[in-house]
Formats: sequence, C-alpha cells, structure tokens
Amino acid sequence: QVQLVESGGGSVQAGGSLRLSCVASGPIFIITTMGWYRQAPGKQRELVADITTGGRTNYADSVKGRFTISRGNAKNTVYLQMSSLKPEDTAVYYCKSNTFGARVYWGQGTQVTVSS
Repeated sequence: QVQLVESGGGSVQAGGSLRLSCVASGPIFIITTMGWYRQAPGKQRELVADITTGGRTNYADSVKGRFTISRGNAKNTVYLQMSSLKPEDTAVYYCKSNTFGARVYWGQGTQVTVSS
C-alpha cells in the first residue's frame, strides 16, 4: 500500500511563498500521476495541479502563473512551489497519487493559511 506524507504547510502573509513536499513510500513503482488538491472550509476538494511520470503538468486556472508543481528524480516525491499567495489559497492541501492498478492514495493533508 502506498503511503503519502506531506510537509511544508504553514501560515504566511498575502504575497508570500510556501513550498509543499509529498513523499511516497511503499510500492512506489506502481505510482503514475501525482498531484495536489485542496479543500477550504465549506467547499469541495479541488484540483490544484498534477504531474505525470513524464513531467506533463496541469494546473487549475486560479493558480496558473503562481504555483509550480514538480517531481523529484526518484519520481516518488512531488513538490508544490506556491508564490504570490492570496487569502483565497487558504485550505488544507492534500497530496494524491494515482497508480497502474487505478487505486488512488491520499496523504493526510497539510494546512496552508494566508492572511491579508
């Protein structure tokens, strides 16, 4: 079973930056696309960005130009560099991995709070 552990969340003022990391362990050879989702209070979980094993990226319109997703060389780590943060970026951020077996795994989440 794949396990995902996120880190890097915290509190920052608007305009600031944070970098989230997610490390996968277990049978990492089955991992395909990895991504970041977020869920704000009272809202549904939404895609922020994802990246394939080949490096193809996909971003939500709300974060394009401000956030950058990347993967480590070992392909079991995914990062989210967040810049020009806004109060509306405040949410719990979750790491997600897809696998060849179509099973999906989620991390426990990390809180990001942006104050105005």
